[in-house]
Amino acid sequence: MRKIYFMILLTGILIVLTDPIISQVQLEINVNSQPAWGPVGYDAVEYYFIPEIETYYSVSQQKFIFYEKGNWVTSSYLPYRFKDYNLYKAYKVVINKDKPYRYNKEHRVKYGSLKNRHDQIVIRDSRDSKYYANKNHPQHNNWMKKQNSGNNNGNNHENKESKSRKK
Repeated sequence: MRKIYFMILLTGILIVLTDPIISQVQLEINVNSQPAWGPVGYDAVEYYFIPEIETYYSVSQQKFIFYEKGNWVTSSYLPYRFKDYNLYKAYKVVINKDKPYRYNKEHRVKYGSLKNRHDQIVIRDSRDSKYYANKNHPQHNNWMKKQNSGNNNGNNHENKESKSRKK
């Protein structure tokens, strides 16, 4: 009976201790899936908050979340009232918390001073090569060619060697 209690206690301790580790591992690097208008400097982003229009953007879902007619709405596009809004110039706050719109009142107060601030460098304009993997970066195609030529050169070399050995 003591062994059973000990095993249950040990299992509980292991679960408590490994849960933060599992949570950290699940927060993957998602530079490739961030939009080109996203700010540089973040390897992993769950949401952006755009204080100027009080809108959230889910990177994993690639959808905007905004308040409309008393409800939070999810859409692939900004609402019509923001149809001319320039996301490349907007200041974005990275929020890595689930369902951040639940804390919208706090975010409005905390980040309200960032409205009309337009000095954030976005992924599209970055010269850091880690962002070239993002398919929307202007250097993506050149980066892909270099990646492929590096792989092909290695493969061609191997193929020539293996053919010459077979002769």
